[in-house]
Amino acid sequence: MNIAIEILNEPELEFGRGLRAVDPKTALSKAGPFLCATSGDLPTIPLGLIAPHHEAKSIKRWFERMQRLLLSNESNSLRYSRFPGLGQAFGVKYSIEPRSIVTLDARRLGLAMAEPSPSARFDALLEVYIEAVASLCGDTAPKAILVFFPEEVADLRVQNKLLSDDERRVLQRITKQENDPQMHLFDQGEAKEKITDLLPQATELLERQFHRAFKARVMSLRNAVPTQVLRRHTFHDGEATQSAATRAWNLSVALYYKTGNVPWRPASLDDRSCFAGISFHHLKTRGGSLVYSSVAHAFSNNLEPFILRGTPVPQQQTRDKQPYLLPDQAETIMDRLIKGYAARAGTNPSRIVIHKTSKFQPEEAQGFNRAAAGRVPQVSLVSLRPTGFRLLRRGSQEPLRGTLCRVEGDHTFLFTTGFVKWWDEYPGPHIPAPIEIVGDDLSDRAHEILTLCKMNWNSADGLGRFPITLSFSSRVGKIMTELSEDAEPNPSYRFYM
Repeated sequence: MNIAIEILNEPELEFGRGLRAVDPKTALSKAGPFLCATSGDLPTIPLGLIAPHHEAKSIKRWFERMQRLLLSNESNSLRYSRFPGLGQAFGVKYSIEPRSIVTLDARRLGLAMAEPSPSARFDALLEVYIEAVASLCGDTAPKAILVFFPEEVADLRVQNKLLSDDERRVLQRITKQENDPQMHLFDQGEAKEKITDLLPQATELLERQFHRAFKARVMSLRNAVPTQVLRRHTFHDGEATQSAATRAWNLSVALYYKTGNVPWRPASLDDRSCFAGISFHHLKTRGGSLVYSSVAHAFSNNLEPFILRGTPVPQQQTRDKQPYLLPDQAETIMDRLIKGYAARAGTNPSRIVIHKTSKFQPEEAQGFNRAAAGRVPQVSLVSLRPTGFRLLRRGSQEPLRGTLCRVEGDHTFLFTTGFVKWWDEYPGPHIPAPIEIVGDDLSDRAHEILTLCKMNWNSADGLGRFPITLSFSSRVGKIMTELSEDAEPNPSYRFYM
């Protein structure tokens, strides 16, 4: 077997004062974030808070602790570095003023939790939380709202009561069909679970999840404000599974972005290139039909990431057991993507790269290229497919992150996970599984994918298995199950995190 190995350079990120580095925590500690939208030597960013009285006190104390140095107790200090304090790492201070605190009424919460049916309990709790958020979304709204979920609320799931018995049976049958091709893609372990999470799953429509329903309702409010959900293990040391430093790093990166700022950005991506991930999710139409909803998440180096929705795809419109777009449907998404970029940048992109977790069908390529003709000089279609391929370095060591492996000149595999040199460890419990990439100029596309895997601002690690284009379009699609078929999604990335 002919195998060619290439180790790609680790993509650098750009931080404050023009610093370029591969590790966000180290770079933030040295130079601060890439962009702060609030001026001043140590700008104060106002936050709202929704919680029961006793938890509100604990949350405020936690944010006071985050202003100071916090130590880590994990074994690898290269990966789990100490947290230098918000001022040192981000150059900001968060303020939770009394007028921006909504104390959840214990009696009303108790009555909601006492509702006899799970669906009634779900709806009652949702109204309690949405009313509290809406009360803070006025003219003097905070930049983001901290919302405490007790465990029984955070984990709440109920059957979707909007489905008829026939629709439920159809979705249950689809669930079995979806699981069959997914289950054999990988050995048991983390890789399989993460891959299948990006594929359409009927269970997302069969069940309602409280967190998703909450996010969908919040973004539909007038003068909506991004929210940050908190659970006890974030701010209570006795219930935490991570050190105080690690918890502070992850929370502060997410919150910094949600309050209108930019922690870091890619150092090597062209500013006029637009990257978009296409995903599909099950949707119930107003007329009672079950369809697929197509969603695109667009990322560009100099723009706020944005979301757009495509046209519904009939349930039977599948090939190789995966939904796909007809030419007109693909043309619609590409047209919206170009217009969305132009509205924000004032000009069309010079290049568009589309990511998808399944093979691009000829109809899709036809529609994408037709919409881009005469408007965008270059369009690249890149499939990122699940694979059972494995590779070990000499001595049974994990392959390096960034390993590009070509087999017989026909298959190209990219390890977006693997041994991380600046941590001096492989951060996974299983042998790393690569993704197979299919497209043009694969070395260039692979470097872009590695870069976009570092743009998940939900974590300070700066590493993900999948590019933000795909992992985020999947997250958006799940929340879309709570919206009607004609509802326009809030375009801002901040509301879905």
